[in-house]
Formats: sequence, C-alpha cells, structure tokens
Amino acid sequence: MKILHISAECYPVAKAGGLGDVVGALPKYLCASGHESAVILPKYALRWVKEHRFVEDFRGTIRLHDRYLPFTIEREIDDSLGFPLYVANIPALFERDGIYASPDGYGYGDDVSRWLGFQQAVLQWVSQFWEKPKILHCHDHHTGLIPFMVKYCPEFHALHDIPTIFTIHNGAYTGAFSWQQVDKMPFFESSAKNLLDWADTIHPLASAIRCAWRVNTVSPGYMDELKSPESHLTWLLNNEWHKSSGIINGIDAQVWNPTTDPLIAHRFEGDVNTFKAANKAVICQRFRLDPELPLITFIGRLVNEKGADLLPGVIQRALENNAQMAFLILGTGDPNLKRAFYALRDRFYWRFDASIEYNESLAHQLYAGSDFLIMPSRIEPCGLNQLYAFRYGTIPIVRSVGGLRDTVRDWSEENPRGIRFDHFSEEDALHALYRASLIYSDKNLLTGFRKRIMDLNFSWEKSAEAYISLYKSVSSPL
Repeated sequence: MKILHISAECYPVAKAGGLGDVVGALPKYLCASGHESAVILPKYALRWVKEHRFVEDFRGTIRLHDRYLPFTIEREIDDSLGFPLYVANIPALFERDGIYASPDGYGYGDDVSRWLGFQQAVLQWVSQFWEKPKILHCHDHHTGLIPFMVKYCPEFHALHDIPTIFTIHNGAYTGAFSWQQVDKMPFFESSAKNLLDWADTIHPLASAIRCAWRVNTVSPGYMDELKSPESHLTWLLNNEWHKSSGIINGIDAQVWNPTTDPLIAHRFEGDVNTFKAANKAVICQRFRLDPELPLITFIGRLVNEKGADLLPGVIQRALENNAQMAFLILGTGDPNLKRAFYALRDRFYWRFDASIEYNESLAHQLYAGSDFLIMPSRIEPCGLNQLYAFRYGTIPIVRSVGGLRDTVRDWSEENPRGIRFDHFSEEDALHALYRASLIYSDKNLLTGFRKRIMDLNFSWEKSAEAYISLYKSVSSPL
C-alpha cells in the first residue's frame, strides 16, 4: 500500500503544533508495519531544510489567475526521517523563515495563493507518477481542496480514482476565502461549484468533508464536538456520518522516551521519584524557582484556542493568595500575553517564570521535571502534550474537551490519569490547581500517580493500525 501524506507541517522539518508531530510520526510507523508511506510539504526557508540535501524529482509551473510560478519537487537524499520526504519548492510562496507567520508573529498576507499553489504543485507532480499512490492522505485545510480537485479539475483527471482521506486536526481553521479569488483555482467543472461553497465562501474544510472518501478527526470526542449543535459544521458532518470517524493520535515513543531522551538532563533508570527530582532541580536552578513547591507548567502556543489567556488571571489569583505552587510558561504567540507573563515574573520571583520562545529541547526537559502540566484549552482536537506528560510521569491538569476528555481520566474516576475541570473559568481552573496540591502533598498518592501514567501506552503502533484499517476501507469507491 502506497500512501502519500500531504501536509503543511512535518516534524522535525517544519512544526508549529500537533499537526507536525502527527505527520512526522504516522508515516514512520506505517513504513515499519510494511506499508510504503511518504510525505510532501512546502519547502520553507527553515533551519532543518537548509541543513539537509535534496535532489530534484520534478519540474513544473502553476497558475494563480494571471501569475505563472515555476516550482520543483525535491526529495531528501538520505531519507533521514524513516520515510521518503518530498518538498514542493515554490520560492515565490514559501521561501520564508516561517510556516504561517514571520518569527515576530506577523502572518503572511497571501495564504490563499500559498495553499492553492502548493496543492496544485503536488497534484501536477502526482499526475506524472508512473505508478501512482494508492491513497492521498490530506491533512487539514491547507490540503482540503485536493479531494475536490482530483474529482472535478480536468487537469488532474488521471487521479480521479485515487481514494482521498482527509484528517481534521483542527476544525477551527477552515482556510475559507472569498469567491472573488476563484480565478486562482485551477479550472473545474462548473456543475461542481456547490461542492466548494459554504457560507458564501470557498471553504476548503467543508469541501474536503464533502469530497473526500473518508474523513476523520484526531479523537472520537472531537468528532462528537464537531457534530454537536454548537459547531459550524454540524449539519455537514452529520450528513456525512457514514464516512466519518475519530482516531486518537499516538506519540512517537522513540522520540519521547525518558530512558533514552538526549534532550533531558537525567534519564529514567527505574525510580520515578529520583528521575523527577533530578530533572526538576535542573529546571528550578535555571529559572530560579523554589524546588520544594509543586511545579506546574504550560507548554504550547499562547493563543486563545489553547486557553492561554486564562492563565495570567489564574496564576495571579493563586499566587496573591499565597498558594504554595510554582509556575513556568513556555511558548510563543499573543504579544499581550507575553507582556502579562513578564509582569507576573517581576511580581512573583521564585514562584513564576516564563520563557517566550519555541524551544523543543526545553520542552522535553519540562516534561521530565515538572510535577503537573496545565492545559486549559477552549478547543483540543486530540492533544499531544498530555500524552508526552504521561510518558515522563507529569500529571496533566486539563479542561474536559475533545481528546483531553478521551485520554485523561479524572482523579475521581477508576484508574485516574490526571485532573479535569469542565468550565472555562478562573474558578474551575483554581479548584483544579487546589486538587493538584492535594496530590502533591501526599507522597504515596503522588508516586502511585506517576507510576500509573508512565505505564500507559499511547504509542503510534495502535493508532497506525487504525489508519491502516481506514485505508483498507477505501480500496473501492463508496
């Protein structure tokens, strides 16, 4: 079985969030199970790309209304990721030092052109294959028009019978754009125009749901949320229920392995408390935090979707009330949140610090040395951070949404895995922190928690098998 994954991200080449982690791991595990799998993404001007060698595989030209842009498809020479990696080199659109925005946080103004150009380049290239892929696996809205294009664009008619899988990693990002930009689309059958439209826009996410052979989200709970009355996709996903499912993400157990992880100061050698204490000491020394206090961290993008805007008020209220806790923030995003966290750092020396950056090595160290990880998300399609936390014996404190609800059993439940709170409010989050302090104060309870969650298995083997079953279900048209 030959599966081509088409994505905007792939760890470690280009990562902004969980999409990159998934696309960097799933193909590797598919290949390990005997199913040929490859990835194609844009060629960004990022460090990893500059440090690796590529060879040209295909050359072509894409049309975006009255612009004609040359491109090449290139393959990484060494296959260093455990699967073939291809990049679409379209300098006019992607030769930039960011994936979706510049390093200072400002978004690019030509997203419609960028993603339409990428999708057309990929399909031109695939159309020339002597032996075409058996599956086109499209990830998120950046590739959402591919299921439509292979069915209704004459230029790509040779791909008409290739099954398309569309995975929704985050339905909050739709890629919708005005019909005034329809001229940037490749020519398509006019009778199929309605398959592009949703809310009077060209809507890549909605089009993919309509046109793909199968649609999945990255957790069953998130699929339920997208089908709920509160979702903007309710009618559409309920109408396409017969081809929709949820598959929990896995984590790359080779990358996230406390016994071998080269990015942490002290590796796990059998005693969980020794492991946690040694790594916590490294963090507390670096950030000048009190090692006697429970260390609660947030790791991720500083955006409303992740609930990061709840944290300044929660942390301030906790520390003003002399809660015996220490907090550490790692992430980038909203400049206003950056300023709020720096203000907290000035006020609460020894109990709060923030590192406003993307730092993969530091993230590993925080998973290894923190006592708790807080995830107050408004939306969390699956969540990977709580799975990484499990692996390193860090207890997650999560809001009961999407994949967080699917993976984290509350302290009040049988075989608990963490702490959950329901409402997006400072009061609910503060109560969750209070419950965390109770766990930390009982050393036997804390040790039992740590051992239990480190024994959990959320590796990609199980998730990859679920995807293989999904691929096999489209061996013939619906």
